[in-house]
Amino acid sequence: MTQRTVEIKTEDGICPAALSIPDTGGPSPAVIMFPDAGGMRDTMRQMGERLSGLGYVVLVPDFYYRAGPYEPADMNDAKSMEWVMTMMRGYSADMLARDARAYVDYLDSLPEKQPGGVGTTGYCMGGRLSLMVAGAFGDRIAAAASFHGGNLAKEDEPHSPHHNAGSIRAAIYVAGAIEDQSFDDEQKQRLERALTDAGVAHTIETYPAHHGFAVADNTTYDEAAAERHWQATGDFFASALGS
Repeated sequence: MTQRTVEIKTEDGICPAALSIPDTGGPSPAVIMFPDAGGMRDTMRQMGERLSGLGYVVLVPDFYYRAGPYEPADMNDAKSMEWVMTMMRGYSADMLARDARAYVDYLDSLPEKQPGGVGTTGYCMGGRLSLMVAGAFGDRIAAAASFHGGNLAKEDEPHSPHHNAGSIRAAIYVAGAIEDQSFDDEQKQRLERALTDAGVAHTIETYPAHHGFAVADNTTYDEAAAERHWQATGDFFASALGS
């Protein structure tokens, strides 16, 4: 498997991304991996490599590119987390739509990608982005996963993914965390109803771990839950995309 930095032209500028190509010897399904609110850093690049090792072309975009070059976030530093929260709040649904279109177009242009819809996955903020993209791009997204994603079914949030469930053509896998106010039991039930009513094939689970469990540089990282997440990711994409 090889990983390299690529530059993707969007409507708003140039978005750097980490692109990993599996050693499969032929075209492979493609997946966009959305980082958590900490954005691009070595941890996310390594996660992209690991997913690619399962047989996927994986794109990890630096969606904070509009801010210009920045120091990687330290998820254990208070000052760094202030910056993270500012950047997260500034990333709008319209920005995501413009960016995601460019990401999917870019993947579709690669000879290493097999024909058909792409997958999406993401963590925390990125888990929400993954489901939002599934609702915005119809059958161009074949599978969408979210791990400890927040605000997936927030009733008073107009861009909450559950509001757009009727437009989702992807299979959905959601793994929530315990004691997570950003995706509590009420939201889980609301998302379940929305996806069921829309006829979307889906699985919603709660792992016995806290928000951030899958990402190694989070203080709440949980090795057992993280390994469960990798197994679930592999099984889900193998079923929905092939490998």
